[in-house]
Amino acid sequence: MSAGKSALILGATGATGKFLLQELLKSPAYSRVGEYGRRVTPSEDITAGKEKLVQKTIDFEKLGESGLKEGNWDVVFVTLGTRRANVESNAAFEKVDREYVVNAMREAKSDDSAVGQRLVYVSAIGANPKSYLLYTRSKGLTEQELSKLGYKDTIIFRPASLTEGKRTEHRFLESIAISIANLRQSWQNTYTIPCPTFAKALKNTGVLDKATIEK
Repeated sequence: MSAGKSALILGATGATGKFLLQELLKSPAYSRVGEYGRRVTPSEDITAGKEKLVQKTIDFEKLGESGLKEGNWDVVFVTLGTRRANVESNAAFEKVDREYVVNAMREAKSDDSAVGQRLVYVSAIGANPKSYLLYTRSKGLTEQELSKLGYKDTIIFRPASLTEGKRTEHRFLESIAISIANLRQSWQNTYTIPCPTFAKALKNTGVLDKATIEK
């Protein structure tokens, strides 16, 4: 197999993450792909690139045992998140949505400065650390904390409404937060984007040079 980038993805079983995982596995630009998380994609759902996939179930409360750092990943993709309805309190939501993400990215950062890692985080439109809305505030705070971790590149996506994710549950509070954010930013062009299309953009962001991305 020709040389390529190594990529780690957290949140590969989510609406966007599942498409991103398949894109990374199909792409010749990536020679090693790690899927780490509370649960991982069943083998029968992997349609290509199984030979370069490394899967590991991890405990976000015991990240020192996760092996995230040892991977020395070139690119780290974060599509991890949760629903407020899935946890018992606002504090529990922020623990998963922000603390788990930031702590995992701190753990995944290589001690080898020569690796030059790129972090790609999927946030949300309207992310604002001072927002009155739990969802957009959590995303904004996460963005701030990730930017301080010292990755060579930190790239943040703030997609509007994502479609074709085939979620089995409706994210009611999230949809309200995004709708309000869209109204506040009504002077900008905001569109829905299909998850498969978004996943392709994320994949490309992992390998494009910084100057191209900034154009």
